[in-house]
Amino acid sequence: MTGLNRIHQFLSRILEGVTILLMVMLTVMVIVAVIARLMGQSFSWYDEVAAIMLAWITYYGSALAALHRRHIGFDSVLLALPPQYRMGAVLLGELLVLTFFVLMARAGFQVLEVLAGDRLVSLTWVPIQFTQSVIPIGAILFIICQIISLPDYWMKTKRGISLEHAEIEEEVETELHKNKDRA
Repeated sequence: MTGLNRIHQFLSRILEGVTILLMVMLTVMVIVAVIARLMGQSFSWYDEVAAIMLAWITYYGSALAALHRRHIGFDSVLLALPPQYRMGAVLLGELLVLTFFVLMARAGFQVLEVLAGDRLVSLTWVPIQFTQSVIPIGAILFIICQIISLPDYWMKTKRGISLEHAEIEEEVETELHKNKDRA
């Protein structure tokens, strides 16, 4: 296993763990809040914190999807291009994505500066900078994940291997194998 593969695997486990933890925490919080409402008690902080947690899940899950190249793509269009243009299109696409997330990270840091000293409305002890720190952190994680996953994506695209089609074919094979026993 190469060093890059180890980093990929380590980062994948970390992002999976953080995303799952956030989803479990949000689920528990929603269940507790619903039970509390049914009992006539309502948490003043629930809506604000739930929205923040959903944003965190989105950013960390998005970085995880980037690491595994599971975002929306156009493999069929890309692979239909002649090889000499295909790799140029990959490079252009990567540059556009990375540029967007560099700008997003920069804007995220600017947002944090603007929000200095502000606190949540319902939980006045929680700084808004903490809750909004997910913007630059998420953007930086996305950039790292995109770069780490690029060599494998580059090689597969160069060989004409579709990430979308490989996943679909694997699922079809799995289902065929399951159904073979039934026949």
